[in-house]
Amino acid sequence: MSDSAVIHLQALSKTYGEGSAAEVQALRAVNLEIARGEFVAIVGPSGSGKSTLMNLIGCLDTPSRGRYLCDGIDVATLDATQRAELRRAKIGFVFQSFHLLPRMSALDNVILPLMYAGVDAAQRRELGMAALSSVGLAERAHHRPSELSGGQQQRVAIARALINHPPILLADEPTGALDSRTGAEILNLFHRLRDEGHTVVLITHDPQVAAHADRMLEIHDGVLKEAA
Repeated sequence: MSDSAVIHLQALSKTYGEGSAAEVQALRAVNLEIARGEFVAIVGPSGSGKSTLMNLIGCLDTPSRGRYLCDGIDVATLDATQRAELRRAKIGFVFQSFHLLPRMSALDNVILPLMYAGVDAAQRRELGMAALSSVGLAERAHHRPSELSGGQQQRVAIARALINHPPILLADEPTGALDSRTGAEILNLFHRLRDEGHTVVLITHDPQVAAHADRMLEIHDGVLKEAA
């Protein structure tokens, strides 16, 4: 394994309903290394295994076989509580539908993970404003999601994902609910975050979106390979 690898998968497989007549092999012996500071896209159609792979990389599920090292930590050695702590410390999630709480301001949405972590109010506000500034939305801190455009809501979601300074940003169809111009702005933001040292993993069904990444991987029927 490369010393710079923040994500390292060795023969990772996932089988649902193992041993039954309805057995489905969602991932098949996936090997993958992603270096710190890389922007990588994983592209595949519906049912290809990309969501399963995202859930495993995000420590939201466990593999049937194989090994996953997340920033050097063997995920198989962790119990559920430790995996949750690893997610909080190492991985920021960005989703297509933003998942913002409608009655809370942009700032309160961003600092929500810090509230759960027990960070005091003054520090939460300072860190939250810094995160919103990093995505160009400091002046919209006190607006609710309904008062923001789709692109602004996604920027708030990205700021929330970055609030704990995770090394990995895992983005699942992050431009899927946006028009093409706004989607391009979000992809440009991912490039800037990569330049700042974050590892960005983009999951998408759209090859045109995936082409914005530095490296593109394709997944079909649970098999992952470098794009041609």
